[in-house]
Amino acid sequence: MTMTTTQAIITIAAVVLGTMATRFIPFIIFPEGKNPPEFVKYLGTVLPYAAIGLLVIYCLKDVPASSTHGLPEAIAIVFIVLLHKWKKSTLLSIGGGTVLYMVLVQTVFR
Repeated sequence: MTMTTTQAIITIAAVVLGTMATRFIPFIIFPEGKNPPEFVKYLGTVLPYAAIGLLVIYCLKDVPASSTHGLPEAIAIVFIVLLHKWKKSTLLSIGGGTVLYMVLVQTVFR
């Protein structure tokens, strides 16, 4: 079943409004010069780590802990952690870990 032109326009408008709302509402609620509540500051410090933890668990949920099938993932994770501790660059850590993982699964662990 395909959308009519009107349905497509309504869908696009809803997505645009939802995206704009999530981008602009924090600036309306907490304008420059107004300090956010301590709870919001706390969430700003813990949520990024929680999101990364959730992504790691989700990515590893189907990887077997035994045998060599989980070895490339484990090597890449250790590499990412060490690289991040050394360089303190999230982008470099994620990019380097991704490249290492792809090299491992395409060449070493075929």
